[in-house]
Amino acid sequence: MSAARTGAGLFAPDRDTVPLGTWLKIASGEPVEIMAFAGFDFVVIDMEHAPLDLQTAYRLINSAAALGMVPLVRVPDTTASTIQKILDAGAMGILVPHVDTVQQAAAVGRACRFPPHGVRGAGGTSRAGAWGLRPNADYLATGNDDVLCIPQLESVDAIKAAPEILALDSIDAVFVGAADLSMSMGSTPASPDVLELIGSALDAAHAAGKRCGLAFGGVPERATRAVRDGCDFVLLSNDTSMLAEAARGLVTAFREAS
Repeated sequence: MSAARTGAGLFAPDRDTVPLGTWLKIASGEPVEIMAFAGFDFVVIDMEHAPLDLQTAYRLINSAAALGMVPLVRVPDTTASTIQKILDAGAMGILVPHVDTVQQAAAVGRACRFPPHGVRGAGGTSRAGAWGLRPNADYLATGNDDVLCIPQLESVDAIKAAPEILALDSIDAVFVGAADLSMSMGSTPASPDVLELIGSALDAAHAAGKRCGLAFGGVPERATRAVRDGCDFVLLSNDTSMLAEAARGLVTAFREAS
């Protein structure tokens, strides 16, 4: 597998484009194929805000990897057992919602790494270990070096803790959840106070030599501006919204023309 198609390869320093991803919320393989053919670099299988169970996530991870995309999973909780199963399924990284403190980030990071760097259990007979056909040393090294651990910063406390969180060796990047951050402040994602906090998270990531990402719904122009301002990876829309917007657009166009 090429480096660009591993978790760590997504953030390789020699990449000439900013990694572009989208969320997957539909429990079907066809949206994964569509996103691959459309040209996305990675997908985030959303087990937090979509009715996706572990078995479904397992299939979507495999499809995304087979189609040349990097499969990440937004986990529904921070338990080590959940993270273990997702990584055993072959996910190349996880996004972890609502990480507010350095202690929470450290626990999540440990769950992603094998000893002595963490507490992840060996599962070399899983998909991640090629069903036991992968050399154990390679399986363990890849699990520690190529799996991305990305906390989501979604509160003022999380943003304040960003420098300490990013200083952890087990943390590869952060993702700022602007919607939840602004909601926690009684504000909006585009308000100056929220934008200032996002900027401070970007600065903290870059000071630590790491990456910071954002999501922008179906507005690529905003994502382009954010990349110019230093954003390192972006997510645009999701499979359900793309379908909904296309469907409504067709109906609206037909009604207006009739």
